[in-house]
Amino acid sequence: MGGIAAIARAAGHRVSGSDRNVYPPMSTQLAQLGIELTEGYEAGQLSPQPDVVVVGNVMSRGMPVIEAMLERGIAYTSGPEWLAREVLADRWVLAVAGTHGKTTTSAMLAWILEEAGLAPGFLIGGIPGNFSVSARLGELPFFVIEADEYDTAFFDKRAKFVHYRPRTLVLNNLEFDHADIYPDLASIERQFHHLVRLVPGSGRLLVNAHDDNLARVLAMGCWSELERFARDGASHLASAYWSAGLADNGDGSVFTVRADQVECGEVRWPLIGMHNVDNALAAIGAARHAGVPPQRAAAALSRFANVRRRMELRGTEAGVAVYDDFAHHPTAIATTIEGLRRRVGAQRIVAVLEPRSNTMRAGVHAGTLAESLRAADSVWLYAPADLGWDAQAAFTPLGARAHTASSLDALLAGLTGELRSGDNALLMSNGGFGGLHERLLSSLRARATRG
Repeated sequence: MGGIAAIARAAGHRVSGSDRNVYPPMSTQLAQLGIELTEGYEAGQLSPQPDVVVVGNVMSRGMPVIEAMLERGIAYTSGPEWLAREVLADRWVLAVAGTHGKTTTSAMLAWILEEAGLAPGFLIGGIPGNFSVSARLGELPFFVIEADEYDTAFFDKRAKFVHYRPRTLVLNNLEFDHADIYPDLASIERQFHHLVRLVPGSGRLLVNAHDDNLARVLAMGCWSELERFARDGASHLASAYWSAGLADNGDGSVFTVRADQVECGEVRWPLIGMHNVDNALAAIGAARHAGVPPQRAAAALSRFANVRRRMELRGTEAGVAVYDDFAHHPTAIATTIEGLRRRVGAQRIVAVLEPRSNTMRAGVHAGTLAESLRAADSVWLYAPADLGWDAQAAFTPLGARAHTASSLDALLAGLTGELRSGDNALLMSNGGFGGLHERLLSSLRARATRG
């Protein structure tokens, strides 16, 4: 919603908004754009009366501002619907969908188009390192959008992404998520099928060949051009048009790009992890559909700076490196730890998790969470009283490596007491984690000062 606000401001509208507990980097971006933000959801913010209210999917009936909007008959719409009508109608939309990697892949694709001189518009769920904002109007015709399967609004329960009508569509992967919206994996697969149905015949799908769930989606019907991608070592590699050959170090920081088995570029970048190799192949394939040669795309990715909060080093104090990552699903958690392991080798990794998403808080992933954290040397879980499941029981397979804390203060004290020089603290949350990153760095600094 913050990105949509930024685009509306660039389009010449006067924009204000409301939310609770807004945190950087989005709060900083809104302030820099001069977009007025009201804390909370009271009816008073509708005075003076706006021309239209763009309603985010966090809003629900019973909230004072929503009830006042309906009582007064003020025009309203959803974010995706406003965007589709006001911005995307005359654009070539390149959409990136999937359970994991949407933000990073969207940022890669936007950067490739930018480096090719195409000045794309974009809406991304994070702030890419190559840009100072998460969204911009850009120039015609290209617009890159992170396509989320979450529902649209309290009055529109379709997935957000069905509003976007892409010509180029990336399907990165598909797993069960959003348990507060979807009852099972099959229902999410059906939503992805609805998205595939919207791509025109001359459009193109870039699909992860390794993902059997996506294969089921395509089996429901596909009417557009299709190119699959897979790195060396992945299953179903033989069916992939785009593939990647890893360098000897095997950490994903260097790889060659092949199109139909013909080498067409090399990527050397600071990113690591096999998931980022997959993301790169998807972005390169999507960019070629927009006219960017793969050699040029690969060269652009060698100058790619990752999105904020994706394995972002927030600082080092007392010899302890503190990383921030957005991971909040067992697969993403395991992949993130694996990537950090490839970077730090035998150094200790202390994984710190806030189970903040609705799916995580409901305990849907409680049975697989311990396994996803197994590669860490020590694990801490923030387990507030209203978590809804037994964290200690879920962590039993990890034995003495696992710790829980019922408050952020207790978590901070435990981490400060455990961390030593040479350790890597990996903090994972899809929220602000109560400012724990800076609090931990300050606490480590104070400990070092005390000696």
